[in-house]
Amino acid sequence: MRGDEDGCPPPEDPAELHTEALAVIDEIEQLVRRINRTNAATKLAPNLTITDALAQRDALSAKRALTATLADAASGQRRELGWGRQLRSELRDVTDLSVPQLRREADQQARAHRELDSTLQEANWATELMD
Repeated sequence: MRGDEDGCPPPEDPAELHTEALAVIDEIEQLVRRINRTNAATKLAPNLTITDALAQRDALSAKRALTATLADAASGQRRELGWGRQLRSELRDVTDLSVPQLRREADQQARAHRELDSTLQEANWATELMD
């Protein structure tokens, strides 16, 4: 890197910043390794580690999003996607899916996600990071 147009040197040495950035990346790598080891070794329940619970929480989030989107589509709430009925005279959408049931499922999935997330947060505060 060069300084400004007048030939002044940059306010910080780019080579030094590069070296510092590489050192920070190495520190992050070591921290992530410690976190992963800790998560894999820490049990929340007899057959459930933090790593397992994180995967379960991610799956619950994806299931809730899918179920809520499906309920919206089945109920005709698709305006933000740019399709759906525009006039009352148009044919009504017909679905074989139970929108109330889908909404209940999405609510149950959201509740399970929140509960698991709370358990994970509690474990996070109570667990010492492994070396």
